[in-house]
Amino acid sequence: MRRFTHFAALDWSGARGPRQPGIALAVASGGDAPALVRPGHIWSRAEMLGWLEAVAATGEDMLIGFDFSAAFAFADRSGYFPEWNESPADLPDLWALVERLAADDPHYEVGAFLAHPEARRHFRHGRGEVGDLFEPGAGRLRVVERHQRTTKQAASVSNFNLVGAAQVGKASLAGMRLLHRLHGRLPLWPLDPVPATGPLLVEIYTSLAARAAGMTPGRSKIRDGAALDAALAALGSPPAGISGPVSDHASDALLSAAWLRAIANDPQSWSPTPLTDDLARTEGWTFGII
Repeated sequence: MRRFTHFAALDWSGARGPRQPGIALAVASGGDAPALVRPGHIWSRAEMLGWLEAVAATGEDMLIGFDFSAAFAFADRSGYFPEWNESPADLPDLWALVERLAADDPHYEVGAFLAHPEARRHFRHGRGEVGDLFEPGAGRLRVVERHQRTTKQAASVSNFNLVGAAQVGKASLAGMRLLHRLHGRLPLWPLDPVPATGPLLVEIYTSLAARAAGMTPGRSKIRDGAALDAALAALGSPPAGISGPVSDHASDALLSAAWLRAIANDPQSWSPTPLTDDLARTEGWTFGII
């Protein structure tokens, strides 16, 4: 099985603006405690892209988890956007479409994509606006999201929902603009083969790390250094050593980096039973959902 030396976790944000307090990055190297990259810094999405590009260029042996979805549901309707003649055929084409329509938006925002009349039909928007092709109820889910709900591994939400604190649609769309730029330079599991050396991207849920650390579902946010160290200890990690308050974005990144290190050698993480070649090509998978 492929071994990694470094494990990074990226807590992401789809909010508007040049810099995002909701972005945090942590790395766990070897058996050391996870540590924040540029602690106290307010990241821009462009800076985060630059950091990822640097890792790709240096070829570090790093498993990198990002906390947004790489795709929308495809398998349930044999397409991302039914009734739209530009609906893409696979992940790279989806990322390219998002980039093409949002290219003029600053800071890797995605307002122009969501304003497109065909795209708009598929989403639940704010202020009570619901596209006529948004699936009633919770919205469309990927196979991995339906699977994790059925097995109670995680509680997912539809990426087509743009309303509420738990929505991840805008963050995922913003992340797709980065994936478009990284495609061909930084492989993404399971779309791309796992390289023998060098870095690899995987999609994660930070809530999986919290559950693995014994935290109660629905109460997975850590905002205290002592609580963070206790959760890290449950994952077999040295303490981060942060005293006093810590942002939940920072704690999510720190805990998730340690969690990636803890599960990276588990064969089940790399071979979930429902995953097929077609899903790898169109919907992807969340690392750690088995």
